[in-house]
Amino acid sequence: MKALFLSQRVPFPPDRGDKITSWHMVERLSRSHEVTIVAFSHDQADQDGAEALRAKGFEVVTIEHDERAKKLAALPLLLGKEPLTLGVYGSKELQAEVDRRVPETDFAVAFSSSMGAFLLPHPGLPKLVFMGELDSDKWRQYSEVKPFPMSWVYKREARTLFAFEKELAAASEETVLVTPLEQKIFEREIPGPANCVIRNGVDLEHFHPAPDRAEPGHLVFTGVMDYFPNSEGCEWFVKEVLPLIHQRHPDARLSIVGARPTPEVEALASSPHVTVTGRVDSTAEWLQRAAVAVCPLHIARGVQNKVLEAMACGLGVVATTPASQGIEAVSGDHFLLADEATTFATEVANLLDSPERASELGQAARQLMEATRSWETNYEELDRAIERITRDKR
Repeated sequence: MKALFLSQRVPFPPDRGDKITSWHMVERLSRSHEVTIVAFSHDQADQDGAEALRAKGFEVVTIEHDERAKKLAALPLLLGKEPLTLGVYGSKELQAEVDRRVPETDFAVAFSSSMGAFLLPHPGLPKLVFMGELDSDKWRQYSEVKPFPMSWVYKREARTLFAFEKELAAASEETVLVTPLEQKIFEREIPGPANCVIRNGVDLEHFHPAPDRAEPGHLVFTGVMDYFPNSEGCEWFVKEVLPLIHQRHPDARLSIVGARPTPEVEALASSPHVTVTGRVDSTAEWLQRAAVAVCPLHIARGVQNKVLEAMACGLGVVATTPASQGIEAVSGDHFLLADEATTFATEVANLLDSPERASELGQAARQLMEATRSWETNYEELDRAIERITRDKR
């Protein structure tokens, strides 16, 4: 069958959370279907990714996207009832491309609710919408930590985007969530529409334990660093937690590993105990050099790939409740949970004191990843979802 895959970013290479998931969806779909990808291109890296996909045999259409310009152009929407998200990711050019291709398409997959908007004009087309989690809830969380006037903007975005998510879910054959927790929230907030859970996986061959490479006292955080939850979490850790760790481990140091660090994150490197790497070729290599992985996020939904990757590397992980609630692991058995600065510092320091305990946690975490996070096994549910939504079409 012919499939149309819509994405906010070119789904290759799989070097950040959304691209990891979208690439595995595209690859799985391509095993049984002819997949055409229509995606926004944000930069040269996206263009290079599109060329790599074409070399793999995919038809790829890219639409240039200047996010800063689109955000400014979307501001008049504040006077109405439409979410800013649909302005930022709205595109007449992309809509025309979708409209042109729908007559020859058997089904469509939208990776995010904003991409699902391009499918609403086509009620007869079977559609699967990957929400992962309700994006509206992320904006609600932002509204609770940002000062006015941004708190008002984010609160409005949460309300207006939620209304759209309800409309989209009702118009789609099925909605995809990534954890049973997100499914529970979805069914409570938007009862009725069909949905399923397709769990994220982790590349267990690439992210693997290498205990002989671990460096004593080395803490690692990985993530795209122009994403507010990541940057805010790192700032909190460096300013509030790391000084407490230094009371017991004066030589402990943190590597913040990820592309596009904000000026605030780059400023953290003024400390002799903090390294900000920017983009790296392999986050796995940095994780394998760590004694402990940290994930100090205060805003998070869904599942954090960074936590799955650290656990797959056999690391002891210390994470906050928001960062860990999607991984379906047990605190104390597979990782350590800490929300307050003093507790977080204590848990990290304890693992640095006891490499044996860190290794024990890491081994249990690796076993959990092997048992529950195989892309190959988890994405059997994607096959079943496509069968369900195309049953009448077939």
